[in-house]
Amino acid sequence: MADAPQDRRRFDRLAARITLFQALLQAVSQHGKSRIALEDPERQPITYGRLVLGALVLGRKLAARTQPREHVGLLLPNVQAMAVTLFGLTAHGRVPALLNFTAGAKNLRAAAELAQLRCIVTSRRFVDQARLEDEIAALAEQGRRILYLEDIRREITSLDKALGALASLAPGLAQRGHRAAPDDAAVVLFTSGTEGKPKGVVLSHANLVSNARQIFALADGFLSERDIVMNPLPAFHSFGLTAGLLMPLLHGMKVVLYPSPLHYKQVPKLIGEMGATFLFATDTFLQGYARAADAGDLKSVRYVVAGAERVKAETRRMWEPYGTTILEGYGCTECSPVLACNTPVAMREGSVGRLLPGIEARLEPVEGITEGGKLCVRGPNIMAGYLSADRPGQIVPPEGGWHDTGDIVTLEDGYITIKGRAKRFAKLGGEMVSLAAVETMVAGLWPAHNHVVVSLPDARKGEQLVLVTEKPDADRTALHAEAKAQGYPELWLPRALLVTASIPVLGNGKIDYGATRELAASRRSLL
Repeated sequence: MADAPQDRRRFDRLAARITLFQALLQAVSQHGKSRIALEDPERQPITYGRLVLGALVLGRKLAARTQPREHVGLLLPNVQAMAVTLFGLTAHGRVPALLNFTAGAKNLRAAAELAQLRCIVTSRRFVDQARLEDEIAALAEQGRRILYLEDIRREITSLDKALGALASLAPGLAQRGHRAAPDDAAVVLFTSGTEGKPKGVVLSHANLVSNARQIFALADGFLSERDIVMNPLPAFHSFGLTAGLLMPLLHGMKVVLYPSPLHYKQVPKLIGEMGATFLFATDTFLQGYARAADAGDLKSVRYVVAGAERVKAETRRMWEPYGTTILEGYGCTECSPVLACNTPVAMREGSVGRLLPGIEARLEPVEGITEGGKLCVRGPNIMAGYLSADRPGQIVPPEGGWHDTGDIVTLEDGYITIKGRAKRFAKLGGEMVSLAAVETMVAGLWPAHNHVVVSLPDARKGEQLVLVTEKPDADRTALHAEAKAQGYPELWLPRALLVTASIPVLGNGKIDYGATRELAASRRSLL
């Protein structure tokens, strides 16, 4: 069992046992109401004081339409209105369920049923621009109400604003009667479903505040309230919510929000205009930004923290001209999400860094795996539990507080190195083969393209490996030579290659392994 190392900027577990809104109020008290908190492409920044005021006014209106502790669907892009609505709901004891608007009508309907949503908050402008009419129709089934922010804003009177202004002078009193407890549910998020049906993850206030402060403690010496953080990641993705929004916001940093990480030309432009010094992203998005950026757009970025997928050597090469340091981290939704991250003073190539302070870890042996084990973690950031699919309204907590990440890792000198998902190992001829390791070999041969290795049933060997690649002229002869040169056994060589224009990607930037596997299976007869 391993514990996270102690950091100079100490993480105080007890002090983190507060609600999200209380943590925001502490940030306001420390950094001042007039400090800029948020800005987005509309270029109308709001201060910490106006964020609190807006949350109290809007939250009061939403509270009149909902019940205490009710799960309220939130279908909004990554802009200021989303943040104000999020804090408004939590300030009034409601639980935002952040919906993945890229998931499609079927998955949204399933999420709404799982979380027992009776009310969805969204925006007419957003629905029109994102063409989400079908998704809204699916969510409106079974009598669910759709609340549009434009309608609610028109209802806000001078009296509402005056009451909000008074409440902001004593927000503690304004919360009386519906204030949450630290261990109460703060948000419901839904896992990405990269390998199966998404689950509803309930994160408490203490989970989120703890993780935000754990990250800040680990970042001692290279992140401060003077940084400007660029966050293009959606809030329905826990990385975008906690690392990209809550962590900087609760520590006095200005956060620049952008509604879509897929706008490869616009994100770098906004980074340059805002002078952003810190960026949260995934490898896929980092490559897109580097390719689309104009000269000077990215020069202000000192550090990038990349998660959700392995950072390729080609990605680092593309960012070298800007003098940017890419720090690779690791986490999962159930852990709020960050578990580990490299830092400028504690970095090991190939690893995802050391555990954050306050987290315990143990490795469980896995049959057929000789190096490393399955990572299980415990700490203040570990989820309250999953929403029960069988018992509506019930939460299934992690047994003994331990969460099984499902990742096979090694843990040496405190550094975690990911070998692959437990579900992303194939058993070939009695041997366990890491699909991620094969992908690394392929990336070394063709670094400028994206590749995914999937396993399909095989009558003779149980499973066979198929390489799905975006390289137009990929051929097995070159792959065979590369595998032999790197010392990979013949057994690890994909038996078939499938060239595709684009590998399926989820809205949060992760590879959609389920869809990629289905693509390979559907075209199997052509391989």
